Amino acid sequence: MATITAALVKDLREKTGAGMMDCKQALNEVDGDIEAAIDWLRKKGLSKAAKKSDRVAAEGLVGIAVSGTTGVVVEVNSETDFVARNEEFQALVKTIALVAAEKGEVDVETLKGQHYPGAAGTVADAISNAIATIGENMTLRRAAMLSVSDGVVGHYLHNAIGEGLGKIGVLVALESTGDKSALADLGRKIAMHVAATNPVALDATGVDPATLEREKNVLREKNAGKPAHVLEKIVESGLKTYFKEVTLVEQAYIHDGAKTVAQAVAEAAKVVGAPVALKGFVRYGLGEGIEKQEADFAAEVAAAASGA
Repeated sequence: MATITAALVKDLREKTGAGMMDCKQALNEVDGDIEAAIDWLRKKGLSKAAKKSDRVAAEGLVGIAVSGTTGVVVEVNSETDFVARNEEFQALVKTIALVAAEKGEVDVETLKGQHYPGAAGTVADAISNAIATIGENMTLRRAAMLSVSDGVVGHYLHNAIGEGLGKIGVLVALESTGDKSALADLGRKIAMHVAATNPVALDATGVDPATLEREKNVLREKNAGKPAHVLEKIVESGLKTYFKEVTLVEQAYIHDGAKTVAQAVAEAAKVVGAPVALKGFVRYGLGEGIEKQEADFAAEVAAAASGA
């Protein structure tokens, strides 16, 4: 009986994309012959994952898990929106979010190596198995966590298709010793605001310096020729307007346009029964930043016809 080493299992996994436990079983079945193991996995339908790994996965679901003073949001992508309605895929996303929350782990590669509940393998194995079963490429793209020492992590899911699952997921961290129920309500309302307005930062200090410099350059170029002291005042005024548009605390609150988010948070102290501090937020929009391949159906049909 051949010795099945970890290196052999790793090699087979990289060649086929199958789960670790499936690779180990395949090698045991064929006495360590890696080519025979590949065939064994193909016959079982478990080597599909590798063939699909180069396909663009820009659909899928955002999952949220909140427990006490900690919240986690993850994005798991698939190739088509149809898969997002698959119960097995939904369970996968929900479970990955729960694992991330339980372990306090949001580094994607480390998270993939965590044990997947109810199975013998890891999160990565569960994803590979889902790829083989469902027949589409899937990726755990990103994960983030927010926590507070005392308070709540409010959350909101837009286009929700089930508990903890949707297309846009938002977490909002609020610190306060006040009433947690009132605080959770405030957190949800602010999370809805974030989903709608997509701020780039919590406040002016959080705006990326390169983005800020680019905005300054635009203002300077638009007002070129003006005296230096006038130009600087224009830039200063323009940045104030910019911050009102893109930073959460300075945006007009969607639930009461007469107030900024910062003012709404300050006033909420009366209802909560203690001062409230807005500490941070995370917003995940499904597929944002992924370059999607646009299929030309007419061209596909023409190509198929010419090759017939």
